[in-house]
Parts: sequence; C-alpha cells; structure tokens
Amino acid sequence: MPLSENEQRLLEQIERALVEDDPKFASTVRSTNPRTYLLRRVRRSAGVFVLGLVVLVVGVVLNQVPLTVVLGILGFAMMLFAALRGAADLRRMSGRGPDTGRRAPGVRGRPGGRQRQPRSSSSFMERVEERWRRRWEDGS
Repeated sequence: MPLSENEQRLLEQIERALVEDDPKFASTVRSTNPRTYLLRRVRRSAGVFVLGLVVLVVGVVLNQVPLTVVLGILGFAMMLFAALRGAADLRRMSGRGPDTGRRAPGVRGRPGGRQRQPRSSSSFMERVEERWRRRWEDGS
C-alpha cells in the first residue's frame, strides 16, 4: 500500500532531522544491507544447530542415564530452535517472511501453480457431493 502525500512528507522530515542530528548514524543506516544482517543470523543458527548436534552426540556417547537424557533434550532443543530461527530468517531474506505481509515481487499464486478457489457458503458434504457428481459426469 503506497504512502499518502502527508505520510511521505512526514517521513522525509524525519529523515532530514535524523541526518542533521546524527549524520554518522544516518550514513551507517543507509549503507547497511538488511540481507547482510539476516545472512549473519542464518550462519549463527547453523552454528547453534551443529553445536546442538554435538551436545546430543556427547550425551549419547557418555551413556550415563540422567546425563544422557538431559544432554539429549538440551541438544534437541538447541537444534530445534536453530532450525526454526534459521528458516524464519531465510524466509525473510526471500521476501516471504511474516513481517512482509505479502509475497515477494514477481511471485504470484500458490507454489505449484494452482490457484485456491474461493470458499463457497455450502457445507462440506454439499461440496463432496458436487465433486462426486462432476466426476461421474466427466467419466461417462
């Protein structure tokens, strides 16, 4: 959704005030690429995942029942957290993250090319019966 003229004017005023107040910070913010930050987070997530795997393997190798269980749970939790965080950061890098609210530019429809049909107000059973009827009509 594009910004209105008033919102654009306010944004420009805020930007000018920022440049006047702290030019070093403004130039740093302009030159920083968000993809670099997200790529760094993906690398950290990969490191935490590997560390979790090491903790899990060490727990299995030690073979002491209470310690094995604790290290196994800790290693699994680390791996799960790292995988979820890394996947979310990769989604944001591709432009399909939860903070974008829309698909990346140029991406249309659902993956696989099928478009979702709008839901009708009919019940589930009515839709099943309609599909069954169409299948028999097309097959005959």
